[in-house]
Amino acid sequence: MAGWKQRLAELGVELPKVAAPVAAYVPATRSGSLVFTSGQLPFVDGTLAATGKVGAEVSPEEAKEHARLCALNALAAVDALVGLDSVTRVVKVVGFVASAEGFTGQPAVVNGASELFGEVFGDAGQHARSAVGVAELPLGAPVEVELVVEVG
Repeated sequence: MAGWKQRLAELGVELPKVAAPVAAYVPATRSGSLVFTSGQLPFVDGTLAATGKVGAEVSPEEAKEHARLCALNALAAVDALVGLDSVTRVVKVVGFVASAEGFTGQPAVVNGASELFGEVFGDAGQHARSAVGVAELPLGAPVEVELVVEVG
């Protein structure tokens, strides 16, 4: 079987550099066979791709793309800690969406992350998930994603 990094290359996707923490934490940590990432924002080259609330300044379609960026940043954190090819399955995804009043499309936004994991990991990318609407996220980000993977 080809490795996950090779699969990313086949998809034309390049992992970014690990996003630097914005406070007192590490990007990812391992406990036994599980790797937990810290919440990842939609950083591109150290800069937030967007700010604002989904359903107001940020469209749901844009936010879905930002969730995909968050997922790539989460994979970069996993890769830096244990190597992406050691992942045996995606266990859990939690997505937080900075939501304008009345916005209820959080699941569709977080699909940006979930769909990426499906593209990369196939059946091993099927996961449990929460998609939560929040009033604010760090630095004004529209979306944040955290990831739990099992490694072998």
